[in-house]
Amino acid sequence: MSTSRRAVITAAAAAGLAAAAVGPGAGEAQAGTGEPAPPRRKRFGELADGTEVDVWTLANGGTRLKVLSYGGVVQSLEVPDRHGRYANVSLGFSDLASYVERSPYFGALIGRYGNRIGGGRFTLDGKTYELPRNDNGHSLHGGDQGFHTRVWRVEPFTRRGEAGLVLTRTSPDGEMGYPGTLEVRVEYTLNRKGDFRIDYEAVTDKPTVVNLTNHTYFNLAGEGAGSVLDHRLEVAASRYTPVGETLIPTGELARVGGTPFDFRRAKPIGTDIREAHEQILFGRGYDHNLVLDKGITAEPEHVVTVSEPTSGRTMRIATTEPGVQFYSGNFLDGTLEGTSGRVYRQGDGFCLETQHFPDSPNQPSFPTTVLRPGQTYRTTTVHSFSAE
Repeated sequence: MSTSRRAVITAAAAAGLAAAAVGPGAGEAQAGTGEPAPPRRKRFGELADGTEVDVWTLANGGTRLKVLSYGGVVQSLEVPDRHGRYANVSLGFSDLASYVERSPYFGALIGRYGNRIGGGRFTLDGKTYELPRNDNGHSLHGGDQGFHTRVWRVEPFTRRGEAGLVLTRTSPDGEMGYPGTLEVRVEYTLNRKGDFRIDYEAVTDKPTVVNLTNHTYFNLAGEGAGSVLDHRLEVAASRYTPVGETLIPTGELARVGGTPFDFRRAKPIGTDIREAHEQILFGRGYDHNLVLDKGITAEPEHVVTVSEPTSGRTMRIATTEPGVQFYSGNFLDGTLEGTSGRVYRQGDGFCLETQHFPDSPNQPSFPTTVLRPGQTYRTTTVHSFSAE
């Protein structure tokens, strides 16, 4: 644990903020074990068909997390600022109906395929598969009934100083047009340092394509605090994948130098967002895959740093994935009320979705997203928080 992180958590404890925000006993070590308390479950609501949806609360290392069984949604993620004051730094809703009826993927677990597949189709081993066209004639985030709309089986755990949840579901052959029965297992874990780790695994009984990610919208000043354009972003990416007018990659891996997509040195998100650059116009801001210099790695490597000047909060992201989709909240339009009771407007949150590239099944030069029987899909992403 960094000195600044330890100081922040100590200050929070001294002020009594941790108990006030989480509730008595939540996240406390179990007597005599040194282990965090097991995650707690509460009813969050029920779907129209009567299916119950739970919210799970876990806390460890100064980070507090709430997760829904619906969509594997990160409903709340609380971390302290430089003065030890906690805030929820993820956008979301207070009620289930809003997630079902109007959510722009807030906090959701995305699958089978995160991002876009051009024309809503792909060909694998000579056979063409048709997918839902839910985004300008393309398929987005697994279709309109993708993993973000499913109720997941959730099992809590504590082990070796960690607290977490195992989310599982079986996606049947043909669901949303995708071939193969896919067995999916996702772990959400908080460790002693307060790092939020996501481990994804999947196996299939037929050749298919898979690209899983999480779609949390962040605002490190606190959910509902307003624009994120002053957040400073640094990404270890020398290239990006330009898109056409409907945001499908052209297949080019373009250099970021001299473009608004150059975040190799930290700069405010808003520095170039109003440039009359064709790609910015297509996305109404940033909605692009940045090609990470490290490529695919066996273990997570640090690739992203985001900091917010007023609160002092910093988030670092490490991943095994070759790309990160940077989205600057361009389509938030003031019609959604968040957990703070405030509405979200354009640029009030950002996403950094670690993943393989958009439209990879139709782009032979991109890293493959094909999964075959006998193989195991595995990826990991870790979010680490501190305050300076």
